[in-house]
Amino acid sequence: MRTQILELHTGGSESITDITRECGDFVARTGGDGLLNVFVPHSTAGVAIIELGSGSDDDLLATLDDLLPADDRWRHRHGSPGHGRSHVMPALIPPQTTVPVLGGELGLGTWQSIAVVDLNVDNPDRRVRLSFLTSS
Repeated sequence: MRTQILELHTGGSESITDITRECGDFVARTGGDGLLNVFVPHSTAGVAIIELGSGSDDDLLATLDDLLPADDRWRHRHGSPGHGRSHVMPALIPPQTTVPVLGGELGLGTWQSIAVVDLNVDNPDRRVRLSFLTSS
């Protein structure tokens, strides 16, 4: 298994960060077939496969805001108002995904991208662990 850590700065606002290029660069060096696991070791971030740049990223953030409002309903109360929702979000957008790799290329669909979803405005620095698994 090969592993690489990506360091991301997601900023001080809710964000969706495209990491498809970084994932593609990582698996391109293998030239082989296998599985790419993408994992964020944070309790307030997730990984989504979604079309980006067409408004879907804004739609996703709006949907999360509808489902998980940033108000005072959350029992987990430290940090910014509504911070507790950031701890619930990974139950909806999990902290990992797996993508097939064929001949050193990501096996994504035409419009699919790999993105880190982060609602936590209190922690703008994120790590992403990329792990390439192969049978050989």
